[in-house]
Amino acid sequence: MSAADKIFTNVRVVHHDHAEPQAWDVAVSDGVITAVGPDLDRTGAEVVDGQGRLLFPGVVDAHQHWGIYNPLSDDTAIESRACAQGGVTTALNYMRTGQYYLNKGGSYADFFPQVLAAAEGRSYVDYGFHLAPMSKEHLGEVSSLVGEHGVTSFKIFMFYGSHGLHGRSASQSDFLMIPEGERYDLAHFEFVMRAVQKARQDHPELADEISLSLHCETAEIMTAYTRMVEEEGTLTGLAAYSASRPQHSEGLAVTIASYLAHETDLPTINLLHLTSAKAMDAALRMAATFPEVDFRREVTIGHLLADIDTAANLGAKVNPPIRPREDVEALWSHVLDGNVDWVVSDHACCKDEMKFGDPREDIFVAKSGFGGAEYLLAGMVSEGGSRGLPMGEIARMTALNPARRFGLRSKGAIEVGLDADLVLVDPEVRWTVRAAESESAQEYTPFEGFEMTAQVTDTFLRGEAVLVDGKVVGEPRGSYLRRPTGR
Repeated sequence: MSAADKIFTNVRVVHHDHAEPQAWDVAVSDGVITAVGPDLDRTGAEVVDGQGRLLFPGVVDAHQHWGIYNPLSDDTAIESRACAQGGVTTALNYMRTGQYYLNKGGSYADFFPQVLAAAEGRSYVDYGFHLAPMSKEHLGEVSSLVGEHGVTSFKIFMFYGSHGLHGRSASQSDFLMIPEGERYDLAHFEFVMRAVQKARQDHPELADEISLSLHCETAEIMTAYTRMVEEEGTLTGLAAYSASRPQHSEGLAVTIASYLAHETDLPTINLLHLTSAKAMDAALRMAATFPEVDFRREVTIGHLLADIDTAANLGAKVNPPIRPREDVEALWSHVLDGNVDWVVSDHACCKDEMKFGDPREDIFVAKSGFGGAEYLLAGMVSEGGSRGLPMGEIARMTALNPARRFGLRSKGAIEVGLDADLVLVDPEVRWTVRAAESESAQEYTPFEGFEMTAQVTDTFLRGEAVLVDGKVVGEPRGSYLRRPTGR
């Protein structure tokens, strides 16, 4: 083996197969990890002294939304800096046709090249896209998106059929920009599943890495409860929004989605951003009911850190909503029990002028979504560590599991042959979250004033520093990840 370009030493390596960090060195050549172990030969190598800090694999944040509220080119340039700040080295973004994003309908054959062009050369971290088949035309494009563009993951927004992104909506066809006469409903969801299953059959060598993700909420329940909450007028703010999109709405949608997966023989199902005890209960019941379906369960850092009383402001409006404390505690119980497969940020930068409506304190006129990639790993180490979550499990949930599910074969762990995506974390630093210190363009955060007990200090993308001592450095060098990745 040739001498390494770079050696990371005096670090405690966090690996998914070890509960506790290991006193190993890590050697890197040409952006790839070439050796891992104690006391590696440093001859001729640049030495990176970790000063006893934790060395995590780069975070694979499998749920972001670049370009939803700001031009995609701008979000790619700016929000990828927030990713680097938080130790995220791979960002997978949800993208669709319709209002928001590029504000265009039509085929993905026309649409997706525009997406790739808008992002190219602007990101500080590696990135990819999940795509949502919104129309009948898109169903026929799923298999070709896998083969031609390396898109191996797709999405259904279960509530879009008769409920808008931010609340009630009377004109979904206009919002979704789908052809007149088409419907975005349960029948369409079934056909999406059949299209994804056909893609798995068309690409058998990739079948386990071709999957469908679902935003599980039930439109009819939410519409009725929103009306009820507004008419009663006793709840305001985040409590009102949570009540307007109740927890059993998630559970019902999970159940419907699971039966459709069973009906269509689609075994690779990802249940996104489960926020409540009822949603997790439904997800586990469905896993037991349909053992042939390989369900994966996702939770966001926002739903693990904040509740309706502790979130700093109404900027915490998101879909599904931030929940009461009992749901937060239920989610943590499931994390500790191994029932959660990965934790994500659901990062969607929504600037103040767009986020808040008139009146500003009306939760129902505010936009949904907020950023948070910059707090994902620090939040997991801080809060998870205080609850006894092993560091190795944090690496599994923030890197390995999403990398394997989504065809990122060169990502997800500190192992020989994988990309040298590495993050130094100081677990001894106490600091307070301040939006003003974030690299994101978002001027507020629901986590304002939250106390953290660990901090990302340095981030390396394929062996090269993109964050040093908490500051983003260099030029954008992130690449589009055609999946499956690999060398």
